[in-house]
Amino acid sequence: MQIENLCRAYLDLFPQSTPFLFSLAPGRVNLLGEHTDYNDGFVLPLAVDAHVALVGGRNKDRLVRLYSLDACLGDVFSLDQITLTKDKTWNNCIRGICTVLLEAGYPLEGMNIVLQSNLPAKTGLSYSAALEVAAALFMDELHQFQLDALDLIRLARKAENKFIGMKGGIMDQFVSMFGKKDHALFLDCRFLVFESIAAQFEKLGFVLLVINSGKKSTLGPAGHNLRRAQCEAAVRSLRKHLAGISALRDVTVEHLNLINALPRELAMRARHVVTENQRVLDGARALKQKDLKTLGGLLTTSHRSLRDDYKVSSFELDLLVDLTSSFSGTLGSRMTGVGFGASIISLVALEQLQELKAKVGREYAQQTGIRPKFYTFKASAGAKVLHLKP
Repeated sequence: MQIENLCRAYLDLFPQSTPFLFSLAPGRVNLLGEHTDYNDGFVLPLAVDAHVALVGGRNKDRLVRLYSLDACLGDVFSLDQITLTKDKTWNNCIRGICTVLLEAGYPLEGMNIVLQSNLPAKTGLSYSAALEVAAALFMDELHQFQLDALDLIRLARKAENKFIGMKGGIMDQFVSMFGKKDHALFLDCRFLVFESIAAQFEKLGFVLLVINSGKKSTLGPAGHNLRRAQCEAAVRSLRKHLAGISALRDVTVEHLNLINALPRELAMRARHVVTENQRVLDGARALKQKDLKTLGGLLTTSHRSLRDDYKVSSFELDLLVDLTSSFSGTLGSRMTGVGFGASIISLVALEQLQELKAKVGREYAQQTGIRPKFYTFKASAGAKVLHLKP
Protein backbone atom coordinates (compact mmCIF):
# COMPACT_ATOMS: atom_id res chain seq x y z
CA MET A 1 0.00 0.00 0.00
CA GLN A 2 1.68 3.19 -1.20
CA ILE A 3 0.82 6.87 -1.41
CA GLU A 4 1.47 6.79 -5.15
CA ASN A 5 -1.16 4.10 -5.73
CA LEU A 6 -3.77 5.99 -3.75
CA CYS A 7 -2.99 9.23 -5.55
CA ARG A 8 -3.20 7.53 -8.93
CA ALA A 9 -6.59 6.08 -8.07
CA TYR A 10 -7.75 9.44 -6.74
CA LEU A 11 -6.82 11.24 -9.97
CA ASP A 12 -8.62 8.58 -12.00
CA LEU A 13 -11.77 8.95 -9.91
CA PHE A 14 -11.67 12.71 -9.41
CA PRO A 15 -9.78 14.14 -12.39
CA GLN A 16 -10.89 17.71 -11.62
CA SER A 17 -9.49 17.57 -8.07
CA THR A 18 -5.98 17.26 -6.68
CA PRO A 19 -5.28 15.06 -3.64
CA PHE A 20 -4.13 17.34 -0.86
CA LEU A 21 -3.55 15.14 2.17
CA PHE A 22 -2.55 11.60 3.07
CA SER A 23 -3.42 10.12 6.47
CA LEU A 24 -2.67 6.73 7.91
CA ALA A 25 -3.62 4.98 11.16
CA PRO A 26 -2.69 1.50 12.43
CA GLY A 27 -4.84 -1.29 13.76
CA ARG A 28 -4.06 -2.88 17.09
CA VAL A 29 -3.55 -6.11 18.94
CA ASN A 30 -4.59 -6.11 22.57
CA LEU A 31 -2.25 -8.15 24.74
CA LEU A 32 -4.36 -7.85 27.89
CA GLY A 33 -7.30 -5.78 29.07
CA GLU A 34 -10.34 -6.98 27.13
CA HIS A 35 -13.62 -5.20 27.94
CA THR A 36 -11.92 -3.18 30.67
CA ASP A 37 -11.60 0.16 28.88
CA TYR A 38 -15.28 1.12 29.13
CA ASN A 39 -15.07 0.23 32.83
CA ASP A 40 -12.38 2.92 33.39
CA GLY A 41 -9.80 0.16 33.69
CA PHE A 42 -6.34 -0.71 32.40
CA VAL A 43 -5.31 -2.07 29.00
CA LEU A 44 -2.09 -3.25 27.34
CA PRO A 45 -2.42 -3.01 23.53
CA LEU A 46 0.08 -2.31 20.78
CA ALA A 47 -0.39 -0.68 17.40
CA VAL A 48 0.44 -3.05 14.54
CA ASP A 49 2.31 -2.49 11.31
CA ALA A 50 -0.85 -2.75 9.20
CA HIS A 51 -2.88 0.33 8.52
CA VAL A 52 -5.87 2.11 7.04
CA ALA A 53 -4.79 4.90 4.72
CA LEU A 54 -6.63 7.57 2.77
CA VAL A 55 -5.92 10.45 0.44
CA GLY A 56 -8.25 13.30 -0.27
CA GLY A 57 -8.98 16.92 -0.87
CA ARG A 58 -11.80 19.45 -0.93
CA ASN A 59 -14.52 19.73 -3.51
CA LYS A 60 -16.81 22.66 -4.29
CA ASP A 61 -20.11 21.30 -2.97
CA ARG A 62 -21.52 19.89 0.26
CA LEU A 63 -20.99 16.28 -0.74
CA VAL A 64 -18.51 13.73 0.56
CA ARG A 65 -17.49 11.39 -2.23
CA LEU A 66 -15.78 8.20 -1.13
CA TYR A 67 -14.17 5.28 -2.85
CA SER A 68 -12.76 2.15 -1.19
CA LEU A 69 -10.08 0.38 -3.21
CA ASP A 70 -10.57 -2.67 -0.98
CA ALA A 71 -14.32 -2.97 -1.51
CA CYS A 72 -14.16 -1.59 -5.08
CA LEU A 73 -17.16 0.53 -4.12
CA GLY A 74 -17.95 4.20 -4.04
CA ASP A 75 -20.45 6.21 -2.06
CA VAL A 76 -21.71 9.77 -1.82
CA PHE A 77 -23.47 11.51 1.05
CA SER A 78 -24.43 15.09 1.84
CA LEU A 79 -22.99 16.90 4.84
CA ASP A 80 -26.47 18.33 5.33
CA GLN A 81 -28.08 14.92 5.83
CA ILE A 82 -25.87 12.16 7.23
CA THR A 83 -27.45 8.83 8.11
CA LEU A 84 -26.15 5.40 9.04
CA THR A 85 -25.94 3.19 5.97
CA LYS A 86 -26.68 -0.53 6.11
CA ASP A 87 -25.52 -1.54 2.64
CA LYS A 88 -22.11 0.19 2.57
CA THR A 89 -21.06 -0.20 6.18
CA TRP A 90 -17.38 0.31 5.36
CA ASN A 91 -17.97 4.06 5.26
CA ASN A 92 -20.05 4.50 8.43
CA CYS A 93 -16.91 5.40 10.35
CA ILE A 94 -16.31 8.35 8.02
CA ARG A 95 -19.97 9.36 8.21
CA GLY A 96 -19.67 9.21 11.98
CA ILE A 97 -16.58 11.44 12.10
CA CYS A 98 -18.32 14.01 9.91
CA THR A 99 -21.37 13.91 12.17
CA VAL A 100 -19.54 14.46 15.45
CA LEU A 101 -17.40 17.26 13.99
CA LEU A 102 -20.48 19.06 12.69
CA GLU A 103 -22.30 18.56 16.00
CA ALA A 104 -19.31 20.06 17.81
CA GLY A 105 -19.56 23.17 15.64
CA TYR A 106 -16.72 22.54 13.20
CA PRO A 107 -17.68 23.64 9.67
CA LEU A 108 -16.89 20.94 7.13
CA GLU A 109 -16.57 21.44 3.40
CA GLY A 110 -17.24 18.86 0.72
CA MET A 111 -14.48 16.24 0.34
CA ASN A 112 -13.27 13.60 -2.07
CA ILE A 113 -11.62 10.64 -0.32
CA VAL A 114 -10.04 7.39 -1.51
CA LEU A 115 -9.12 4.78 1.06
CA GLN A 116 -7.23 1.51 1.18
CA SER A 117 -6.05 -0.84 3.90
CA ASN A 118 -3.65 -3.72 4.44
CA LEU A 119 -5.28 -4.31 7.83
CA PRO A 120 -7.52 -7.38 7.68
CA ALA A 121 -11.11 -6.30 8.38
CA LYS A 122 -13.45 -8.29 10.65
CA THR A 123 -10.53 -9.94 12.44
CA GLY A 124 -10.64 -8.20 15.83
CA LEU A 125 -7.73 -5.91 14.95
CA SER A 126 -9.81 -2.72 15.13
CA TYR A 127 -10.16 -1.73 11.50
CA SER A 128 -13.00 0.62 12.43
CA ALA A 129 -10.99 2.57 15.00
CA ALA A 130 -8.07 2.88 12.58
CA LEU A 131 -10.40 4.30 9.92
CA GLU A 132 -11.98 6.67 12.44
CA VAL A 133 -8.59 7.99 13.54
CA ALA A 134 -7.29 8.33 9.97
CA ALA A 135 -10.46 10.21 8.97
CA ALA A 136 -10.40 12.47 12.04
CA LEU A 137 -6.76 13.40 11.43
CA PHE A 138 -7.44 14.02 7.76
CA MET A 139 -10.47 16.27 8.35
CA ASP A 140 -8.76 18.22 11.11
CA GLU A 141 -5.73 18.97 8.95
CA LEU A 142 -7.75 19.64 5.79
CA HIS A 143 -9.88 22.27 7.54
CA GLN A 144 -7.14 23.53 9.90
CA PHE A 145 -9.28 23.03 13.01
CA GLN A 146 -6.07 22.49 15.02
CA LEU A 147 -7.59 19.99 17.40
CA ASP A 148 -5.11 18.14 19.59
CA ALA A 149 -4.68 14.37 19.49
CA LEU A 150 -6.80 13.72 22.59
CA ASP A 151 -9.67 15.76 21.18
CA LEU A 152 -9.55 13.75 17.97
CA ILE A 153 -9.49 10.48 19.92
CA ARG A 154 -12.54 11.54 21.91
CA LEU A 155 -14.37 12.54 18.73
CA ALA A 156 -13.50 9.20 17.11
CA ARG A 157 -14.81 7.36 20.16
CA LYS A 158 -17.98 9.45 20.12
CA ALA A 159 -18.53 8.55 16.47
CA GLU A 160 -18.39 4.87 17.36
CA ASN A 161 -20.52 5.23 20.51
CA LYS A 162 -23.20 7.63 19.31
CA PHE A 163 -23.34 7.30 15.53
CA ILE A 164 -22.50 3.63 14.96
CA GLY A 165 -23.99 2.55 18.28
CA MET A 166 -21.13 0.44 19.67
CA LYS A 167 -20.60 1.66 23.24
CA GLY A 168 -16.97 0.68 23.50
CA GLY A 169 -14.14 2.31 25.38
CA ILE A 170 -11.30 4.50 24.26
CA MET A 171 -8.50 1.94 23.91
CA ASP A 172 -8.63 1.26 20.16
CA GLN A 173 -8.60 4.89 19.06
CA PHE A 174 -6.01 5.78 21.68
CA VAL A 175 -3.40 3.21 20.68
CA SER A 176 -4.04 3.88 16.99
CA MET A 177 -3.10 7.52 17.63
CA PHE A 178 -0.33 7.11 20.21
CA GLY A 179 1.26 3.77 19.30
CA LYS A 180 5.06 3.63 19.41
CA LYS A 181 7.33 1.49 17.27
CA ASP A 182 8.56 -1.64 19.09
CA HIS A 183 6.49 -0.82 22.17
CA ALA A 184 3.22 -1.80 23.79
CA LEU A 185 1.13 0.87 25.46
CA PHE A 186 -0.01 0.56 29.07
CA LEU A 187 -3.04 2.83 29.37
CA ASP A 188 -5.10 3.96 32.33
CA CYS A 189 -8.46 4.50 30.64
CA ARG A 190 -9.83 6.74 33.40
CA PHE A 191 -7.08 9.33 33.49
CA LEU A 192 -5.70 8.66 29.97
CA VAL A 193 -2.20 8.37 31.36
CA PHE A 194 -0.04 5.97 29.41
CA GLU A 195 3.40 4.44 29.38
CA SER A 196 5.22 2.83 26.47
CA ILE A 197 6.85 -0.51 27.29
CA ALA A 198 9.38 -2.22 25.02
CA ALA A 199 7.79 -5.17 23.23
CA GLN A 200 10.38 -6.62 20.87
CA PHE A 201 9.36 -10.23 21.22
CA GLU A 202 11.62 -11.50 18.44
CA LYS A 203 14.72 -10.34 20.30
CA LEU A 204 13.66 -12.72 23.06
CA GLY A 205 13.11 -15.58 20.60
CA PHE A 206 9.33 -15.32 20.36
CA VAL A 207 6.72 -13.91 18.03
CA LEU A 208 3.24 -12.55 18.63
CA LEU A 209 1.09 -14.62 16.30
CA VAL A 210 -2.44 -13.61 15.33
CA ILE A 211 -4.68 -16.40 14.06
CA ASN A 212 -7.94 -15.46 12.35
CA SER A 213 -10.57 -18.12 13.03
CA GLY A 214 -12.38 -17.40 9.75
CA LYS A 215 -15.55 -16.73 11.68
CA LYS A 216 -16.70 -13.13 11.82
CA SER A 217 -17.54 -11.76 15.23
CA THR A 218 -21.24 -12.02 16.00
CA LEU A 219 -21.09 -9.83 19.11
CA GLY A 220 -22.77 -6.79 17.59
CA PRO A 221 -23.67 -3.55 19.36
CA ALA A 222 -26.58 -5.17 21.22
CA GLY A 223 -24.49 -7.92 22.82
CA HIS A 224 -21.62 -5.57 23.58
CA ASN A 225 -23.89 -2.92 25.06
CA LEU A 226 -25.67 -5.50 27.21
CA ARG A 227 -22.39 -6.45 28.87
CA ARG A 228 -21.58 -2.82 29.48
CA ALA A 229 -25.01 -2.37 31.11
CA GLN A 230 -24.39 -5.44 33.28
CA CYS A 231 -21.08 -3.98 34.47
CA GLU A 232 -22.82 -0.73 35.36
CA ALA A 233 -25.53 -2.65 37.22
CA ALA A 234 -22.84 -4.51 39.18
CA VAL A 235 -21.34 -1.17 40.22
CA ARG A 236 -24.71 0.05 41.48
CA SER A 237 -25.12 -3.09 43.57
CA LEU A 238 -21.57 -2.94 44.92
CA ARG A 239 -22.05 0.66 46.08
CA LYS A 240 -24.05 -0.72 49.00
CA HIS A 241 -20.76 -2.06 50.36
CA LEU A 242 -18.17 0.15 48.61
CA ALA A 243 -19.35 3.74 48.90
CA GLY A 244 -18.17 6.16 46.25
CA ILE A 245 -17.24 3.74 43.49
CA SER A 246 -18.16 4.91 40.00
CA ALA A 247 -16.87 2.02 37.84
CA LEU A 248 -15.49 -1.49 38.20
CA ARG A 249 -12.07 0.15 38.03
CA ASP A 250 -12.64 1.07 41.69
CA VAL A 251 -13.09 -2.57 42.71
CA THR A 252 -10.08 -4.85 43.27
CA VAL A 253 -9.44 -8.56 43.62
CA GLU A 254 -9.61 -8.02 47.38
CA HIS A 255 -13.35 -7.53 46.92
CA LEU A 256 -14.04 -10.82 45.11
CA ASN A 257 -16.18 -12.02 48.02
CA LEU A 258 -18.52 -9.07 47.44
CA ILE A 259 -18.52 -9.68 43.69
CA ASN A 260 -19.31 -13.37 44.09
CA ALA A 261 -22.35 -12.47 46.20
CA LEU A 262 -23.95 -10.53 43.33
CA PRO A 263 -26.64 -12.06 41.09
CA ARG A 264 -24.95 -14.70 38.93
CA GLU A 265 -24.56 -12.84 35.62
CA LEU A 266 -23.52 -9.59 37.28
CA ALA A 267 -20.97 -11.49 39.38
CA MET A 268 -19.52 -13.14 36.28
CA ARG A 269 -19.16 -9.91 34.34
CA ALA A 270 -17.69 -8.00 37.28
CA ARG A 271 -15.32 -10.84 38.18
CA HIS A 272 -13.86 -10.80 34.68
CA VAL A 273 -13.30 -7.04 34.62
CA VAL A 274 -11.75 -6.88 38.09
CA THR A 275 -9.42 -9.84 37.57
CA GLU A 276 -8.56 -8.64 34.04
CA ASN A 277 -7.48 -5.27 35.40
CA GLN A 278 -5.12 -7.08 37.75
CA ARG A 279 -3.82 -9.17 34.84
CA VAL A 280 -3.00 -5.99 32.93
CA LEU A 281 -1.01 -4.63 35.88
CA ASP A 282 0.80 -7.95 36.25
CA GLY A 283 1.34 -8.22 32.49
CA ALA A 284 2.82 -4.73 32.20
CA ARG A 285 5.25 -5.60 34.99
CA ALA A 286 6.18 -8.88 33.31
CA LEU A 287 6.74 -7.16 29.97
CA LYS A 288 9.04 -4.60 31.59
CA GLN A 289 11.01 -7.45 33.10
CA LYS A 290 11.03 -9.33 29.78
CA ASP A 291 9.32 -12.20 31.58
CA LEU A 292 7.40 -13.68 28.66
CA LYS A 293 6.59 -16.90 30.49
CA THR A 294 4.54 -14.96 33.05
CA LEU A 295 2.99 -12.83 30.32
CA GLY A 296 1.99 -15.95 28.38
CA GLY A 297 0.35 -17.47 31.44
CA LEU A 298 -1.69 -14.30 31.89
CA LEU A 299 -2.89 -14.53 28.27
CA THR A 300 -4.25 -18.01 28.87
CA THR A 301 -5.91 -17.04 32.15
CA SER A 302 -7.46 -14.03 30.44
CA HIS A 303 -9.00 -16.29 27.80
CA ARG A 304 -10.56 -18.54 30.41
CA SER A 305 -12.09 -15.49 32.07
CA LEU A 306 -13.45 -14.15 28.78
CA ARG A 307 -14.84 -17.59 27.97
CA ASP A 308 -16.33 -18.48 31.34
CA ASP A 309 -17.23 -15.18 33.00
CA TYR A 310 -17.70 -12.65 30.23
CA LYS A 311 -19.14 -15.21 27.80
CA VAL A 312 -17.68 -13.66 24.65
CA SER A 313 -15.71 -16.55 23.22
CA SER A 314 -16.84 -19.11 20.65
CA PHE A 315 -16.22 -22.73 19.71
CA GLU A 316 -13.72 -21.65 17.05
CA LEU A 317 -11.76 -19.34 19.36
CA ASP A 318 -11.67 -21.93 22.13
CA LEU A 319 -10.47 -24.55 19.67
CA LEU A 320 -7.63 -22.34 18.44
CA VAL A 321 -6.59 -21.56 22.01
CA ASP A 322 -6.63 -25.28 22.85
CA LEU A 323 -4.66 -26.24 19.75
CA THR A 324 -1.98 -23.59 20.25
CA SER A 325 -1.77 -24.18 24.00
CA SER A 326 -1.08 -27.88 23.48
CA PHE A 327 1.98 -27.00 21.39
CA SER A 328 5.26 -27.00 23.31
CA GLY A 329 6.46 -23.75 21.73
CA THR A 330 3.52 -21.69 22.97
CA LEU A 331 3.74 -19.61 26.16
CA GLY A 332 0.07 -18.58 26.11
CA SER A 333 -2.94 -17.81 23.95
CA ARG A 334 -6.20 -15.90 24.17
CA MET A 335 -8.93 -14.36 22.07
CA THR A 336 -8.41 -10.70 21.20
CA GLY A 337 -11.07 -8.13 20.35
CA VAL A 338 -14.72 -8.04 21.39
CA GLY A 339 -15.18 -11.78 20.86
CA PHE A 340 -17.62 -14.35 19.43
CA GLY A 341 -15.31 -14.87 16.48
CA ALA A 342 -12.43 -13.12 14.73
CA SER A 343 -8.95 -13.86 16.14
CA ILE A 344 -6.73 -15.14 18.90
CA ILE A 345 -3.17 -14.18 19.77
CA SER A 346 -0.38 -16.55 20.82
CA LEU A 347 3.14 -16.03 22.12
CA VAL A 348 5.08 -18.63 20.14
CA ALA A 349 8.76 -19.61 20.03
CA LEU A 350 10.13 -18.20 16.80
CA GLU A 351 12.02 -21.36 15.87
CA GLN A 352 8.82 -23.42 16.14
CA LEU A 353 6.49 -20.99 14.39
CA GLN A 354 6.24 -22.82 11.07
CA GLU A 355 5.67 -26.16 12.78
CA LEU A 356 2.85 -24.68 14.87
CA LYS A 357 1.19 -23.04 11.86
CA ALA A 358 1.20 -26.32 9.96
CA LYS A 359 -0.15 -28.34 12.90
CA VAL A 360 -2.80 -25.85 13.98
CA GLY A 361 -3.84 -25.11 10.42
CA ARG A 362 -4.33 -28.79 9.64
CA GLU A 363 -6.18 -29.74 12.85
CA TYR A 364 -8.38 -26.65 12.89
CA ALA A 365 -9.43 -27.24 9.28
CA GLN A 366 -10.22 -30.88 10.05
CA GLN A 367 -12.57 -29.89 12.89
CA THR A 368 -14.20 -26.80 11.38
CA GLY A 369 -13.80 -27.00 7.61
CA ILE A 370 -12.16 -23.55 7.76
CA ARG A 371 -8.57 -22.72 6.96
CA PRO A 372 -7.30 -20.24 9.54
CA LYS A 373 -5.17 -17.28 8.52
CA PHE A 374 -1.94 -16.49 10.32
CA TYR A 375 -0.42 -13.03 10.80
CA THR A 376 2.69 -11.82 12.54
CA PHE A 377 2.82 -8.15 13.38
CA LYS A 378 5.37 -5.86 14.94
CA ALA A 379 4.55 -2.94 17.19
CA SER A 380 4.08 0.16 15.05
CA ALA A 381 4.12 3.92 15.41
CA GLY A 382 0.76 5.64 15.62
CA ALA A 383 -1.23 7.68 13.14
CA LYS A 384 0.15 10.43 10.93
CA VAL A 385 -0.95 12.92 8.31
CA LEU A 386 1.11 14.29 5.42
CA HIS A 387 0.65 17.17 3.00
CA LEU A 388 1.02 16.09 -0.62
CA LYS A 389 2.87 18.10 -3.21
CA PRO A 390 0.73 19.28 -6.15
